[in-house]
Amino acid sequence: MQNTPVLQTDFPLPIFGRGKVRDTYDLGDMLLIVATDRISAFDSVLPTGIPHKGQVLTALSAFWFGQTKEIMPNHMISIHPVDFPFDWRAWADEQQAALKGRSMLVKKAQRIDIECVARGYLAGSGWAEYKESGSVAGVKLQHGLMESQQLPEPLFTPATKADTGHDENITYEQMVNIVGREMAEKLRDATLRIYSEVAEYARKEGIIVADTKLEFGTVDGELIVIDEMVTPDSSRFWEIAKYRLNSSQVSLDKQYLRDWLVRSGWDREPPAPPLPDDVVEKTSEKYLEAYRRLSRRDLLQMLYPRGQS
Repeated sequence: MQNTPVLQTDFPLPIFGRGKVRDTYDLGDMLLIVATDRISAFDSVLPTGIPHKGQVLTALSAFWFGQTKEIMPNHMISIHPVDFPFDWRAWADEQQAALKGRSMLVKKAQRIDIECVARGYLAGSGWAEYKESGSVAGVKLQHGLMESQQLPEPLFTPATKADTGHDENITYEQMVNIVGREMAEKLRDATLRIYSEVAEYARKEGIIVADTKLEFGTVDGELIVIDEMVTPDSSRFWEIAKYRLNSSQVSLDKQYLRDWLVRSGWDREPPAPPLPDDVVEKTSEKYLEAYRRLSRRDLLQMLYPRGQS
C-alpha cells in the first residue's frame, strides 16, 4: 500500500458543508454525506489519507443504525447509490469511484450542538481528568480507579460541538443551560441506552466499546441520531482477549495513529506531519478489522467482489 493522498473529490451538487473528514451536499430536505479518507488527530487533518477509511465509517454507521433503530430513530435513508435522487452515472469515473461505499443519503435535521459521550471505561480525556481531579465531566468518582478500568456504571459526559478545533468537555448542568433540562435528559438517556446496546453486542464479538460519541438532531420535532454511529473515529474499540488493566490497550481504532504522532515528536500545532506507509497500512487494517469483527462481513469483498480495491 503506497502513501495515499487525502481524497478530495468534488461532486456536481450544492455543498452544504465540509468537516474534518466528511463533505456534505444539500439535496433540499435531504443531505448526501460523503465520508472521505481524510483522518484527523489532535484537532488537525493529516495530509495523508487512510485507504478505505471513509467506506468503513459509512458501512459501520449503517450497520449500527440498523441495529439500534428500535431504540432511537436515525437520519439514514440509504447507502445505495441507486436510491440517490440524482444521476451519478453521468459523473466522471473518479467521482463515481469516490462515491462508492462512502456516501449516505440522510434526512436533513436540525443539529443539536452537543457531543454526547458515553464512557464505560476510564480512558483518554476521562482518565486525564480523573488523575487530576478525581472526577470526569464534573462527576466525582471513587478513589483508586486505574487506567482502562471499567466504571461502576457508564457515564454520560457531554461536550460542546466544534466544527474546527477541539470539542470542550462540559458538565451535565452546563448542558442543561444550553439545551434545557428536558432535552438534556432525552440526550443523556438516549446516549446511555444506545451505548448499552452496542457495548453488549460488541462484547459478544470480542470487542470492548470503551466509549463512544453520538450526535443528535431533530426532524419535525422528533429526536433522532445523526452523523456517524460507533465507528473507529468516534469510539474506542479494545480487543477483549488482549485487555489489560492499568495500561493502554490493543485497539481497533485510530489510537495506533495517535500513538505514532506522539512518538514522532510533533508539537500538535498545524501542519500535521505526513504519515509513513507502514502507519497508513496498519491504520487501514485496523479500521477494516473493526468492521469485519463487528458486522461479521468483509467490507472489501462486498465492495470489490473481484478483488480490485
